Amino acid sequence: MTSLDAKREPKSSRRGPEELEDIIRNTAIAGEISEFAVVAEGEERTTWFVWLLVCCCTISGLLFGYDTGVISGALVTIASDLGPAELSSGQKEFITSATTLGALLGGLAAGAMSDWTGRRLVLGIADIIFMSGAIGQAVCHDIWSMIGCRFLIGVGVGLASCLAPLYIQELSPTRLRGRMVVLNVVMITLGQVIAYGIDAGFENMSGGWRWMVGLGSVPAGIQVIFLFFLPESPRILLLRGDDEAVHKIMTRIYAHATPEQVDLKVKVLRAAVQHSIDITNSTTFIQRFKSLLIIPINRRALIVCCGMQAFQQLCGFNTLMYYSATLFKEIGFNQPTAVGLIVSGTNFIFTLVALKYIDIVGRRKIMVISAPGMIFGLTLASIAFHCTLFQC
Repeated sequence: MTSLDAKREPKSSRRGPEELEDIIRNTAIAGEISEFAVVAEGEERTTWFVWLLVCCCTISGLLFGYDTGVISGALVTIASDLGPAELSSGQKEFITSATTLGALLGGLAAGAMSDWTGRRLVLGIADIIFMSGAIGQAVCHDIWSMIGCRFLIGVGVGLASCLAPLYIQELSPTRLRGRMVVLNVVMITLGQVIAYGIDAGFENMSGGWRWMVGLGSVPAGIQVIFLFFLPESPRILLLRGDDEAVHKIMTRIYAHATPEQVDLKVKVLRAAVQHSIDITNSTTFIQRFKSLLIIPINRRALIVCCGMQAFQQLCGFNTLMYYSATLFKEIGFNQPTAVGLIVSGTNFIFTLVALKYIDIVGRRKIMVISAPGMIFGLTLASIAFHCTLFQC
């Protein structure tokens, strides 16, 4: 099979588990070739074009961070605007968790949608959903409409948070890829800082929470405009058979490489895409799913990737991001949202540290250092809140 638009092979020609393992191993080798074998002189240097692409994509991270941070200040200022004299703990939980549920569903749909329609279109859909949810929150007058809009925002966040890092990775030069993907995380933490700053600015204004949540539509609208000028992912263009557009984009990404080196980059990328098509056409979904669990190298990768994502979400830090203003209010601060800037600001500063050292120290070492630090920090925070509340 040599064509990128090859038809599905008949069932009789589908490969067994042993052949499937060989294919996946060969695919991994092809991936390593694409990462290490095609090293262009001066590849670490890049152009404004690549940085502009990455900055436009990272607006998705900014939206994610803004939504995470803005609800903290909104929860302590809504008061009776949604009906009750004061939001109960259960109502606050529904408002915050609705976003998480929406993000789960959006994340599950993101991959399949982007392979079918392309990365840009799905990012645009995510922005439109986010804008609708943000504006809806700003004008709602009851609890359930607020929860519904939070859910809608969650769907947009789920789509964007899955696709933005993937899109950046596919448009970044190989040697700068780690640093550029981390830029999306930097924008998440910057979005949290901006959200806390806006929360503090509108905290004492009547109905200020509506401005807090509504302003999230502004960066989403800006990204929608930018998406009209961004190129599609080279992988998607190869799947569509548009080799000319792929070569043009790769030339701009590797602006300091020779034409021969760019041609080789395109050939390696085409080979990797062809491998994935061959696997899809020659195996069933059940076979591919089993390969994740049966083949040791895949099983280890699955456990590590899912484990790291689970640790990130279950470690407890999101509690501080969603409820820090509420917690600081309970222990007596007059400006709880402004005090919450300490949490988001520290988070942002150390994301910059990771950005600087991720390609120097390495991903694993940074995680080995940060995981125990997270445990220590959260334990210390819980003890501090407990002692402050109960005067121990």
